[in-house]
Amino acid sequence: MIKKYMVAFMLVVPLFSGAADTDTTPVANLQNSDFVAGKKAVENKSWQTAVDAFSRAVKTEPRNADIHNYLGYSYRNMDQMDLSFKHYNEALSLDPNHRGANEYIGWAYLKTDKLGNAEEHLVRLEKICGKACDEYTKLSNGIANYKAKK
Repeated sequence: MIKKYMVAFMLVVPLFSGAADTDTTPVANLQNSDFVAGKKAVENKSWQTAVDAFSRAVKTEPRNADIHNYLGYSYRNMDQMDLSFKHYNEALSLDPNHRGANEYIGWAYLKTDKLGNAEEHLVRLEKICGKACDEYTKLSNGIANYKAKK
């Protein structure tokens, strides 16, 4: 049974590469059709469609940090920062070591000119996964670019 899910996972995951791809429960997430629809909408940058799908998904799985992370990501791309922070913070309350949520809330802080807060999440990422992980590298580069423009 597990082998069957792993094969399905390995076939579907490449379809979802890109934004917010650090799911902590990828196999379970693929079993949620609203989650899958939300990720597809994210790929297509259809932010409202993504919010609608992830909002349905979170009703059935309110303690899923990945769903909250994607909601935060989608709202951030819609410039709805209060809702973005609400969902990033919920993801981090459920899973403080969620790499995607730590990276993306850092980007949200940069978007709202809160450099110090973004740097705090960079420090957290270093503790979680080191300086070589993608999330650390991306946020570190984002912070460097932010500083260069200021």
